[in-house]
Amino acid sequence: MKMALKLAAVLGVAIVAGGFVLDRAAQATAEPEKQPAEDKVLHAYGDTLILKKEPVGGMFSHKSHVIEYEFSCDTCHPDLFERKRGAAKASGDYNHPSMEEGMYCGACHDGDTAFDTVEEGNCISCHGSDMVEPETIVFVKPVKAVIFNHTEHTEMGFDCASCHDELFEMRVGAAEEKPEEFTMAALYDGKYCGACHNGDDAFASDTLCTTCHIGVQGFERMHGGEGKAAAEEH
Repeated sequence: MKMALKLAAVLGVAIVAGGFVLDRAAQATAEPEKQPAEDKVLHAYGDTLILKKEPVGGMFSHKSHVIEYEFSCDTCHPDLFERKRGAAKASGDYNHPSMEEGMYCGACHDGDTAFDTVEEGNCISCHGSDMVEPETIVFVKPVKAVIFNHTEHTEMGFDCASCHDELFEMRVGAAEEKPEEFTMAALYDGKYCGACHNGDDAFASDTLCTTCHIGVQGFERMHGGEGKAAAEEH
């Protein structure tokens, strides 16, 4: 009797042990045990390219700054930039004058730590172009045709920030996309060209009309034989 009990106990232990081994084997087959990964530095942004499309196209590469130059997040956040997409634009002072004072990108891009933000040859690094302003802008909406001469104004001492991006987006055609807003009435209220052409800073926008308004005929003369077709397309 005692021998039978011992055999039953041994058999029970063997069954339990066998079940445990089979259970472990099944787990290993269904879910292979994960080996601990090698220690490595992970950068959340990787090769993400941050694009800024308004008011003017620009780009910032996290990859070059974080991986190539080994910057950490707190190199720029939150002292230079809030860690929120669009926060810099919403601040109202995210522009070149601010950068030239050492704010935003200008904290490093000062000509010593990194290339500066004022040399014309550097524009293409962030904007993808040399950012040379068109000599003359020709507006054809809401009326044909009104001209604005960039060269005359820059020679007076104005820079990009004088008009962009509070008065005009830095994109050709942006004002014309809102013909219901880009009107003489708006100019009289001090918007667009009217911010300066108010009779004090410059001739009033309701005087010397032909200085800016060249009409369809002036548009045709400016564009030669192609002028009429171009005007009709608008």
